[in-house]
Amino acid sequence: MAVTSPADLLLTAPQGSIYPRDYMTTLSLLALTNPAPVGKELDLFQLVLSSGGVVLFVLFLLIAFFVVTTFVIGYKGYQLVLATKETDQFLDAFWQVKRLEKVYDRAKELTRSPVAGLFRAGYLELMRVTKKRDGAEGSSSDAESDLENIERALRRAAIAETTSLESLTPLLATVGSSAPFIGLFGTVWGIMDSFRNIGSKGTANLATVAPGIAEALIATAIGLVAAIPAVMAFNYFARRLKVLVGEMDTFHNDFLNIVKRNHLH
Repeated sequence: MAVTSPADLLLTAPQGSIYPRDYMTTLSLLALTNPAPVGKELDLFQLVLSSGGVVLFVLFLLIAFFVVTTFVIGYKGYQLVLATKETDQFLDAFWQVKRLEKVYDRAKELTRSPVAGLFRAGYLELMRVTKKRDGAEGSSSDAESDLENIERALRRAAIAETTSLESLTPLLATVGSSAPFIGLFGTVWGIMDSFRNIGSKGTANLATVAPGIAEALIATAIGLVAAIPAVMAFNYFARRLKVLVGEMDTFHNDFLNIVKRNHLH
């Protein structure tokens, strides 16, 4: 049996008369059981795959940025956690153990600590100048020269440790600053392409415009997804790095004072 639509009932209703009650009831039931058709839901995955060449390249580039930054965030987070933990362990050993030889043995085990690396460089230079002083009678000028040599060794080690700690973090800053603009470029290009298609087809209804605009806006969304974690992680790592660099500076001065007071005089 064919289903009667509300439009059919209106056409078959008596002309010039008020609809009877059974007509109104039937219209209400048909409106509930036969709702108006809605537009087809847009599948985001299909929109990505159906994007144009430039937009598709931008999307895959941003997805690659997101994957790389996720790896960098995990790696740097693990590195800084170990660096902080081993630095605390080394400083405890340094101030508790009186003999530098034992501290050096402990520092060789804590390879992730930048402060331990600083101590290893300073201790080796101290041993070198001490052997030189044992072979000849030292003077005050020699002591100052030896202290400068130890200070230079500490500075070189500090630069090397800081460079190692800061590795890959500029990538996070680059992604955080550039990903939104790359996504915006993909969006603008996709909207331009949509308007070009509208001009070629000569129609501008919502069904024609919506898919192109939606796939263009996805580029901006993915750009933000890649940029926001990168910016947040970069700011967090920068603060942790600042703390570690501050501890290296403090240890640099403390170690020089100990050497000058107890070993070079």
